Amino acid sequence: MKEKVRPEQEMICINVDKVYDWVLKENSFDFTPQNPIVFPTVMGTIPQTELDRAIITCEVSPAPLAEDPVVILNRMNREFLIDGRRVCLQQLTIRKKFKLVIVITLPNCMVYRSNPIDVARSEQVILCAPEDTEVTVTYTDLSCFVSSTGTITPTGAGSPTPVTGFTFSNLVVTIRTCQSIQSTFPVTVEFLADFCQPRAELAIGSCPLPSRPAQCPSIYPE
Repeated sequence: MKEKVRPEQEMICINVDKVYDWVLKENSFDFTPQNPIVFPTVMGTIPQTELDRAIITCEVSPAPLAEDPVVILNRMNREFLIDGRRVCLQQLTIRKKFKLVIVITLPNCMVYRSNPIDVARSEQVILCAPEDTEVTVTYTDLSCFVSSTGTITPTGAGSPTPVTGFTFSNLVVTIRTCQSIQSTFPVTVEFLADFCQPRAELAIGSCPLPSRPAQCPSIYPE
């Protein structure tokens, strides 16, 4: 029997994105920037003893939209046996671009930040993502840490010639990504919906209800 439509209800037809598949993927990889690494101009000399005691950290972020931070390089159909049934899924090769900044903090609290370094990484993921579906990658967490540095030496002659960068004998940065990957396609759906009503206005200066301390029933009484 068809459900009776109440006066406050209406059959609505809207355009939405249907989610074909959705996975969460964690991945870590090591990256070694090419030497020398360019830093903003630093006037004067930097004693080697200061560099030997420096703290090296990093910052990573997705590349800007203008640089296509996520590109689907390849989409290949593959058959899988799932619960006894053959299912055709897609093996996606995804290239992702990042911007990496190296930060040097000296014992005297001077901080030097490098120019952004381009990082690109490709990986594969299995999704239900047939042709014409759109694949989006959202980072739920994106972080990095410096695994090793080796010896740090400044590039440039020092005062009065400015230091233009630093060279690391063994700089390795580990980048960790937590990704939400979805395949979607726009569809038109119909459903029965209630009309929304405004919420009640918040009262200003209303008296609070009486309160009492929280009890501990898990330990008293038994």
